[in-house]
Order: sequence, then C-alpha cells, then structure tokens
Amino acid sequence: MRHFTLKQLRYFVVAGDLSSVTQAAKRLHVSQPSISAAIQQIEETTGLQLFVRHHAQGLSLTPSGKQLLVRAKQLLRDAEGLERFAVSLGEEIGGELRLVAFPTFAPVFLPQLLRRYADRYPAVSLQCDEMNQADIVAGLGKGDYELAFTYDLQVPESVAFTPLYRFPPYAVVSVDHPLADRDSVRLAELVEYPMVILDWPLSRDYFLSIFSHQGLSPTVAHRAKSMDMIRGLVAKGFGFALFNTPLTTLDAFDGGRLKALTLSDEAPPLSMGIACLRGLRLSPAAEAMHRLACDADSLSPTLERLAHAFAQVPERLIDSSERD
Repeated sequence: MRHFTLKQLRYFVVAGDLSSVTQAAKRLHVSQPSISAAIQQIEETTGLQLFVRHHAQGLSLTPSGKQLLVRAKQLLRDAEGLERFAVSLGEEIGGELRLVAFPTFAPVFLPQLLRRYADRYPAVSLQCDEMNQADIVAGLGKGDYELAFTYDLQVPESVAFTPLYRFPPYAVVSVDHPLADRDSVRLAELVEYPMVILDWPLSRDYFLSIFSHQGLSPTVAHRAKSMDMIRGLVAKGFGFALFNTPLTTLDAFDGGRLKALTLSDEAPPLSMGIACLRGLRLSPAAEAMHRLACDADSLSPTLERLAHAFAQVPERLIDSSERD
C-alpha cells in the first residue's frame, strides 16, 4: 500500500486554502504537476475525492476534503512542533501556536497573557490575529487557529467553549451628556437619545437585542467598526454606546472624556472564554496556553486594575478548583 507524505499533505493544504493548483504552485515555488500529483496520491490512498475541479475556475473542497484539510493542518503543526522540539534539544514545549481573539477585549488582557506565556515557553512561536465572531468561528473550523479568545455568541456545537469571565453590558456617554451626572440609567431613558453602535454582525445584534428584550428600539445615529472610533464619537456627543468589556481609559484619542453608567434593567451578559474545535487534539503548546488562560492569576489582576474605569466588575467563571 502506498502512503502519502507530509510534503504532499502540505501541497494539498495550500491548494485547499487557495482553491487553486496554479496559485498553490506559485506559493510553494513548485510546478503545477507536482501539486496535482500530490493531490492525486492522497485521493488514491484514501479513496476520497478531495476537490471538485471547475474548468478554468480552480478547485472547491468536497465535504471530505474540508474535514481532511482541518486534520492535515493539525498534523503539519504537530510535525513542525516535533522538529522545533528536536532542534531545541529538550525544550519541553515548542512549535508554533496560532491564536485569534475578539478585538474589543483582546487589548485588555491578552498582551499580558502572551507575555507570561512567552516567558514560560520561549521555544513557542506565537501568532495572534484579531477578527469578528463569525470569522473566528470560521477560522477554527478551517483549522487556521488552534485556540480563540472570544464570546459565547452563537458558538456552534463543533466548537468547545470554556467560559472564563462574564461581562455585563453598560452604557457609555460623554461627560457633557445630559445623563453624565448619573451612576446608573434605565434602557427606557437611553432610547431618548441617539446611539452609536459597534457595526459587526453578531455584536450589533447582541447590543440591539438588549433593547428589544425590553420592547424598546434605539435610534442608531452612527455605526463604527472600531472601539476607538466609537469612543471618539461618543465623547464628541454623537450619542451613547453600550459596551461590555472594560474601558482601558476614559479618554478618547482627541482628548474627549467618557462616563460609564451601569444599567438598572436586567440585561443578558456575555461570557468571554477560550474556544477550540471540538474533538481536535490540541498541540502541547495550545494545551499550555489553555491551562494558563484558565489560571485565575493570569487574568484577574489586569481586570481588577481596570475596574475603576468599568461600570461593573466582570464575574470570574472558573477558579483554581476547576483547572485541569
């Protein structure tokens, strides 16, 4: 029985990611027949059809091809990790670790967590991207990332989610806003004023649902795709916003000031946690990151230092007794 090689798997992965033999050949600096032969070898060995060939339009993965692509990426990461381990002559954990995080809360705690991880596991090459929720879930599903720091927003069954913190929503206004002299506010009071909203699909739906659950509908005056832009618009009086992650500062970039208000109404919080593809064996590097993230001492100090600028202190959802 013939077997396929790691090189052939790598050719298959690149062709699958690019949906093109031609583009894969260019990326890998090999001939197109080499890519095609590698794919054919894997298909003959497994008895699977991995691609649907479209004349002059490239390739598209079959359902079996998509599943194999995820496992192939994991295997190639393991192989790279083994090579790094051998080269490092005994480093306990090495290899590459690809992470992805939700941008609103990533700057609050992730740099510190990455610093602690890098100090503890210097042989690991870290890469961390930022994406919205839909792209995070898609990236996990395709095997582009082993771990994600994200919210429990429409997490599919295929993704295992470990909650770490629960963040209650709160309102943010400018210091000149008519409600700025308050410490708390009702949703019915907020809808009397225009709203600035984070315009990402699931985030937008979540913040609007807080009002709809109360039978209310805010007037969305401005939409933005970055927290910095939202803070600037709010600070300049264009409207209020709802946040649910800690404010790292009450200042906007142009010097405007913000005021955080708790919500008097009950509003569904979001849980922030760490996610991975269900059933996929994590690399040692990823397992180490998962353990570190679940360590209360890794995240709590940062969040506690920010509590003075936050309307409500986030609730820790996992403690040392629950760690692996």
